[in-house]
Amino acid sequence: MARLSRGMARKSGLPPGALLYTGNTQVEKVTIRVMDYDGDGVCEEEPETVGDLLRFKETAAVTWINVIGLHDIEIIERIGDCFGIHPLVLEDILDTNHRPKLEDYGEYLYIVLKSFDSLDNAAETGTEQISIILGDNYVISFQEHKQELFEGLRERIRGGKGRIRRQGADYLAYAMLDTVVDNYFVVLEELGETVEDLEENLVVAPRRNDLQDIHSLKRRMLIFRKALWPLREVVGALGRGDSGLIKEGTLLYVRDIYDHTIQVLDTLETYRDILSGMLDIYLSSVSNGMNQIMKVLTIISTIFIPLTFIAGVYGMNFKYMPELEWEWGYPGIWTVMILISLIMLALFRRRKWL
Repeated sequence: MARLSRGMARKSGLPPGALLYTGNTQVEKVTIRVMDYDGDGVCEEEPETVGDLLRFKETAAVTWINVIGLHDIEIIERIGDCFGIHPLVLEDILDTNHRPKLEDYGEYLYIVLKSFDSLDNAAETGTEQISIILGDNYVISFQEHKQELFEGLRERIRGGKGRIRRQGADYLAYAMLDTVVDNYFVVLEELGETVEDLEENLVVAPRRNDLQDIHSLKRRMLIFRKALWPLREVVGALGRGDSGLIKEGTLLYVRDIYDHTIQVLDTLETYRDILSGMLDIYLSSVSNGMNQIMKVLTIISTIFIPLTFIAGVYGMNFKYMPELEWEWGYPGIWTVMILISLIMLALFRRRKWL
């Protein structure tokens, strides 16, 4: 199980603005993908050096620079120098333990998001920090590893689908934010199916490892909730339109994301309530199973109490016990004991104890 805070101790004692990658995910090579587009066309490149990005800085078209891989600090620092990014922002980009947040630096906005992998693997929740820098005509995004997250967005830009090619960089930043939030619904759907299956198992036939599954789900929901609650503040701040980098036409779409974020939060809280009650269901199911076992053992013991009494009486070695001389004494005692057992079983069934 991954720790909730990774690599934070390594930053202890370093001065503000010191660049240190705190994550554990490293791709083979830092990849920089550039999409420069407008209503007339799209230009895609993978520049070999950071210096090649300078020619996109002053273009009239919208430029999207997607950096995949954060372990090479030198490359991140050079990109910061090219676009005038504050050292504290670069520090936050490399510190992957940040909660979602929004910071306005005047010439650009800095947005931190959290993306989640599929929950097919019950042992782990893959979390990736996504940092977005929104300028007047450019967007720079930093990811740890997940290249396919924005692939659908790239296809929309290539195909000119929707309004994205006719809008500015603020709309691109909105589309990226919308992609991340939409991915939450996919994760929540898988999470809901897992919760429902586990709840059904607990009611029908609880297993020993169900308790471990409950705690694993609770931990994943805690990580998910930790990313969603600050995101609501981020989207709300963007929707208020305090920054001139977000145009009025884009604000309507940002506010729609806010509604989606609230919906995700409501669904998550519902699952958390269900999961909180699962522990009680598990304990009740285990206790009920134990009670059934004790019930059967008690009934067996109760049946044998009179039989033990009879056997104890006739097991005494007194010489003048009258029944000892009876010819049919032995089969008679067996008949009495069998009749007592049958009568008691019939009584238990009548009272629905069996």
